[in-house]
Amino acid sequence: MKRLEQMRQRMQEENIDAYVVLRPENGRYLSGFTGGEATLLITLTKAFLLTDFRYIEQAKEQAPDFEIVKTGHDHFLTISELGLQVKRVGFEGDFITYSDHEKLKQSFSQSELLSLPSLVSDLRSVKDEQEVNLIRQAVRIADAAFSETLKTIEVGQTEQEIGLNLEFSMRRLGASGGSFEFIIASGKRSALPHGTATPKKVQFGELLTMDFGAIYQGYCSDITRTIALGEPSEKQREIYALVLEAQKAGIGAVAPGKTGKEVDAAARKIIEDAGYGEYFGHGLGHSVGLAIHEGPNFNVREERVLKPGMVLTVEPGIYLPDWGGVRIEDIVLVTEHGCEVLTQAPKELIILE
Repeated sequence: MKRLEQMRQRMQEENIDAYVVLRPENGRYLSGFTGGEATLLITLTKAFLLTDFRYIEQAKEQAPDFEIVKTGHDHFLTISELGLQVKRVGFEGDFITYSDHEKLKQSFSQSELLSLPSLVSDLRSVKDEQEVNLIRQAVRIADAAFSETLKTIEVGQTEQEIGLNLEFSMRRLGASGGSFEFIIASGKRSALPHGTATPKKVQFGELLTMDFGAIYQGYCSDITRTIALGEPSEKQREIYALVLEAQKAGIGAVAPGKTGKEVDAAARKIIEDAGYGEYFGHGLGHSVGLAIHEGPNFNVREERVLKPGMVLTVEPGIYLPDWGGVRIEDIVLVTEHGCEVLTQAPKELIILE
């Protein structure tokens, strides 16, 4: 009920009478419903959850604050049949398809439609205690899976095998799955920031970057570690140390009241001053929760201000074409006076002999 109250307060601030929720993460956040298909319609006095026959009983159990409405294939037709008289209706303009927008206009033919995509995401950006605890557990699972998988990595294994071992470990530890398609990239492929696993075999002398995460009761974790297979070269050590220094500087800059742009700059300056600025081409991090990528972010454009309860990644990297790359990523919780690093996996350079 608290989240519904917060939602209605936001609706009043935006001067709207109703809001339609289609994005699954937003629907789950507001209602508690975890089923595969639902549309929420929230007014200042009522809350409807529209779903089909398959999920009616589940919705009744999981979303007690909502009136459950059985619907067919066309949720928008069912909305029309509710006969609500509302003047201004908000919707997720960053998510809805053109086809659904046309149907929405028909459902509210006498109403003004307003694209307000951040209405729910702003609420979701600050996690409550329960959400933080679920993210903590998702992080613990990823940490433990990394530790287990390190013991199994051998020269000659494929990147795909390493990724499978990570996922199997996480599932054994309680994860419902991976929070995204894992990035497992070795040797020159580690210069690909999103180099998903291939049949390539890992070799001595290579760096191996592993970016992965677990889902626990709907909430995501995200971690990246880069390890060395065999004794690293001087340049490999140099790049690793530089990325680690930048990552620590980024973490040190996280505090309530800071903008994402300011935190990004703290880490980016380390890499730029060392002459590798052009090889760090992505933002420093992103928020994590029911989705793996949420807001606010850490990047050169982010003006939104950090608040206690926000959970974000800090993940600088350097990617050198035809050589390889290094990325190090932790999840941090913004606190009243700074941040708490949730990721506990070691990040000093790990060398597998």
